[in-house]
Amino acid sequence: MFRSYKAFAARIFGSSDPTPTPLPASVADATAWLVASGQLNIPTAETDANDAIGHQVIEHGRHLVRQDMWAELSQEMRAADTERKTTPCGQPITDLLAFGARSDVVLAAEHALSNGRALSDYDLLGGVSELEGEIQNHPDDPMIALVVALAHIDLAWAWRGTAHPDALPPLHQSRCAAHFDRAAALLSVSRSEMPNSPAIAAADCALLAGHVSPRTRVADKYEALITLDPQNHRHMRAMGSHLLPRWFGSYEELEVQALRNAARTQTIWGAGGYTWVQFDAIALDDEACARVDVEYFLEGLRDIVARRPDQQTINLLAAYCSVTLQNPMGQHPGADTARKQICAAANWLIRDHLTELHPLIWAHAANGFNNSLRVNSAERFAARGRRDALRAIANQLRDELRSGQRVTFTPTGLQFSGN
Repeated sequence: MFRSYKAFAARIFGSSDPTPTPLPASVADATAWLVASGQLNIPTAETDANDAIGHQVIEHGRHLVRQDMWAELSQEMRAADTERKTTPCGQPITDLLAFGARSDVVLAAEHALSNGRALSDYDLLGGVSELEGEIQNHPDDPMIALVVALAHIDLAWAWRGTAHPDALPPLHQSRCAAHFDRAAALLSVSRSEMPNSPAIAAADCALLAGHVSPRTRVADKYEALITLDPQNHRHMRAMGSHLLPRWFGSYEELEVQALRNAARTQTIWGAGGYTWVQFDAIALDDEACARVDVEYFLEGLRDIVARRPDQQTINLLAAYCSVTLQNPMGQHPGADTARKQICAAANWLIRDHLTELHPLIWAHAANGFNNSLRVNSAERFAARGRRDALRAIANQLRDELRSGQRVTFTPTGLQFSGN
């Protein structure tokens, strides 16, 4: 226990040197003390409630299939796709319904493969064969074909696993390729029947990971998707990642397409179209980060905030600048220079725009917003995100906290009291 606030502040913030330095990890409990003592006050949003909406939609899709209500599933997917419906955190409702519809088949296959059971113990093709049967029952329904195509993509990844493709056993290679081929055939038909469907266009982009030919123009496929659904930044972020050299592009193409995207979506995002394309790419790749146009990226950040000042977006951007881009520091001098300039935006994002905390967003930020991450305990995961967020917030407000002021986040902005 500290004998005085001065001693406590010195432990957290170091010497009286006004130059901010990152809070050491060893004082994570100290930020919790600031909150418990009322020194730092920020409301925590019911992030779990928002996340629960997505789970509810998934469960609804699973329920419809288990009750053999495929026609109802198709109608709901089509309506959500047409209206571009999403959850509060931006997940397309159609995608969630489709995942729920195929989840029993896919999760069973993943479980069998990941547990190393003998393949004879479980007919890995049995479940997807049942899904294929629904195409026969509904031969002209592109939404049902989409569900089956996505199941094949998931199963292809299950067979591929995390190993390098060249290291896969022959059986795994052939099964993986077969599932991707079948998905491609189904999506080709679905595209022709519903050419303006964002869900089908997104599945077509997901197919690129295992079914791309030298003639495939990856940027063109993403451009088509973004044109259909320009409000959804997830498509732009995915395009940027897939345009890295490790996938299907180059650093030069990444920059060109980011600029093109900004021009195409200027009326919606301003310069934000550039920032969204670069968002995940520069977090994943040091060289991409070293090459990014930092000034334009930061202009895009401000344009995104001006157009989407909701707290989901503010928490996403603040966590990205405070956590995601901080993690890879020290590995590439050029990237570090760019990261430091971008990370500095956390100051105005937190001070000028943050009003509440969304812990799960911060927790995902620590893992680079990896959508495939398995979360065993949502409570522990959220608690870790809250700790990271409080440490970042305290770091940005260190001068005020060091002087003994009470800091309170309100819907109308920061309030300071005491001395």
